[in-house]
Parts: sequence; structure tokens; C-alpha cells
Amino acid sequence: MIATTRPFIRRHWRGYAALALLAAAALAALWTWGASPLFVLLTMATLLASIPLIAAHLSMSSQGRREWKSWLFADGVRTVDRRTALRLFGVTAVFGSVSQAVPKAINRVLLQGTTTPGTEDIPLRARTRQWTMIIDLRRCDGCQSIDLPPQCTTACIEGHFAPEPMQWIEVYEHELSGTGTRFVPTPCQQCQNPPCVNVCPVGATFSAPEGHVLIDQDRCIGCRICMAACPYDRRFFNWGDPPIPAEAERAEYDLELQVPARKGTVMKCDFCPDMVRAGTLPYCLQGCPHRAIYYGDLEEDLATNGRELVSVSRFLANNDAFRLKEELGTQPRVFYVPGHGEDVGRDPTSAGFLPIRWPWTRLAEGSVTWSR
Repeated sequence: MIATTRPFIRRHWRGYAALALLAAAALAALWTWGASPLFVLLTMATLLASIPLIAAHLSMSSQGRREWKSWLFADGVRTVDRRTALRLFGVTAVFGSVSQAVPKAINRVLLQGTTTPGTEDIPLRARTRQWTMIIDLRRCDGCQSIDLPPQCTTACIEGHFAPEPMQWIEVYEHELSGTGTRFVPTPCQQCQNPPCVNVCPVGATFSAPEGHVLIDQDRCIGCRICMAACPYDRRFFNWGDPPIPAEAERAEYDLELQVPARKGTVMKCDFCPDMVRAGTLPYCLQGCPHRAIYYGDLEEDLATNGRELVSVSRFLANNDAFRLKEELGTQPRVFYVPGHGEDVGRDPTSAGFLPIRWPWTRLAEGSVTWSR
């Protein structure tokens, strides 16, 4: 059969060359999308081995093809020689393996960088997200203009069932160098060199692959060394049975959600990575009435406040952004654009904001409250 196909191949060599180039391009795409080198080599070998069989089938006349099929399936089962069987198997293997590998490769591309922290099967060439936050102080007036407590804090409390008196994103009022004040919303700074991680004796607090710092309450022993190490005072301790809604107690614990809160453990802002993977934005960003908070990815160099999309690097450089206590070398992932609410009409001499209220009307049984 090989001898009869050689003239056919010689006559149609350009078509086979084009087919080979297309096959090479497909294999290169599979390699780029994350297929293993062994898979690429095996696919190439089976394609090359199958060309003579395909050429032989194409070179036959219609009568020859009918006779070949009748010979192959005359008795329902036909014994074929070893070489022919291997070629038939090669054709089947090519289409079978490609049909399984292509969806997996595409799936890797679509889901790259969105894996849950601690997952073992992160693709080798996948891009891992590096979350960041930008707070534009030119747009923050402490919610004075709407006569409400800071809504970023309120939204965070309601979304995370944060126990009283925890404010995972707390608004501080800082005095300006001249006259007046400015409001500074302060979540966990998600440091790239976090002192809290460095001092935890049991590894309960750790940096996730996506850059945010998490706490595993299953491992936390309540020593509070991490609280002492945090230069931003952004960690909170459950001194008793937390005052949370009764329905929060029925939630299945997840270290990214920190629900339900547990007595004798430390909690803090978690940067809401689970919400971003689900296609929504953090609670604090959604609650801000003036869209002063941007959330984004340093790897993609993009951030959004829900209405606008900005280049992180350009936005920070063009607006003289800063980070809190940069001299400590903690390398926070939260950036600030200087201002005092001027973009939303705030007078810097207008001081103060309304106190935060916890909205729970029915608390879990045995809950106690404490002062921070």
C-alpha cells in the first residue's frame, strides 16, 4: 500500500506541506496553552505515522474504497496485519487525544491566575493575579455629603458579618499640614513583606499566591503576636463568643471568608479575593458612594472603581500616589492618591463623621460584646 501512495504524495506535495505547517501551528498553540512536551511529541509522531494511510485512502478510486471497506468489515471482525493496525490506531489516537486536550488547554487559558490559594494543580505557565487597591482621597468625604456613616465600612461589616467592634476598613481623620483634615479609609495593607506573617509561630497567617494575607482560624492559637507586629493596627481579636447574626453560625467555615467568627482567634480584612473570582467587586468598593476605591491586578496593570478602568502604573505615577509608612519596608499593596475630598466638594475644615453602627437585630446565642 505504501508503494501505491508515493506517486500520489509526489503529485500533491504542496497540499501535504500546507497540512504539515497547519499541524505544526496547532502543536505550537497547544504548547503555548500549557500542553506537556511529551504530549506534543506524541501527537506529532502519530500525525506523521498516519500520513501514508490517509494518502492511501485518498489515492483509491471509489470502487477501490468500497472493496477495501467490504474486505475490512466482511465478517464483522477482520484480522489485520500489525502495521495496518498501528496506523488505524494512530489515526484514532490523534483525534481522540486532541479532542480531550484542546478543551483542557483552553480551560487553562480562561482560568489562568484564578486558582484558590493552596490549590496544588496551578498550571505552570498560568499568570497568577496580584491584587491591589487604590484609594483616591480626592473623592473621600467620610460620607459627610450623604449624612451617613462611612459606607465602605458599613458595607464591609454587613458583607463579612464582622463582629462589633471590628472595622476591617476603618476611616481615620488625619490633620493636614496646613488647615483642616482629610479622611483616610484604612483596610489591611496586604503587605508584600508582612511583619505579621514573619512572627506567627504556627503559620496561621500567610501570604497567598495572589499577594493578599490570610488567616487560618483553624490554626490560630490566639497568641496575638501578629497584632503586636502589625504597624497599621489592622488586626482584631475575638475576646469572647463573637456578636454575629444567628444565621452566620450556620455557614461552613472558609479561611477566605472568615465566617463564622470564632472565639480566641484573630481576624482582619481579607481583600475579598473570592468575590473577584466570582465576577464581582469587594464590599467596600461597592458601598462607596463616590467611587473613591479602585481594585485591580498589578500583573494586568488594570484597576477599576466599578465605573472607570485605569492603568495602575500610570494612575499612580500621574497622581503622586503614596503608601502608608513606606519607610518601614513592608511594601503595602494599598496605594493612596493625596487629597481631602475636594473632587466631591468637601471643605477640609468640615471635621468629623457619623459613628459606625452594626445592623444586627438578632445575635447568636451566648454572644458578648467588648471594646477594642
